[in-house]
Amino acid sequence: MDSIKNQIELPLLNLPGYNPELFRKSEKLWIFDPIRKKQLVLTPEEWVRQHWINFLVNHQNYPKGLFALEKGLKYNQLQKRTDLVIWDKMGAPYLLIECKAPSVNLSQKTMEQACVYHQELKSPHLIISNGNQHIFMSYDSKLNVFQQERDCPEAPN
Repeated sequence: MDSIKNQIELPLLNLPGYNPELFRKSEKLWIFDPIRKKQLVLTPEEWVRQHWINFLVNHQNYPKGLFALEKGLKYNQLQKRTDLVIWDKMGAPYLLIECKAPSVNLSQKTMEQACVYHQELKSPHLIISNGNQHIFMSYDSKLNVFQQERDCPEAPN
């Protein structure tokens, strides 16, 4: 495994580093997902998502049991999947994270995609990230508007 890490140039992200379990199978690089407890093909987007999982669990004390990855939902008859949703302890959506590859610029289109998911989930917090840039938003349901925040929300109560 160490030899795989030494052979591969993985992008550095603007999130705390960590030492993921990497594997090579069928000419592809795989990463172990501690939430789903399985190996996944390591795409650039997955690299960002796994860094967020590591950050939230190991640096922000978010309980692993509140995470849902690639949760399916329907929007305008289309099947969509969220990247990462964290629930509160009452089972309501708390934080929605939309992950993009590090090479993808965060744009209005990215924000609109995250807002589509938000319309279904109504989470009070939203993060859009390509691993290098992060946009933190909170949602005011009374005014029906997002407000940009400075930091990641604290773990749900």
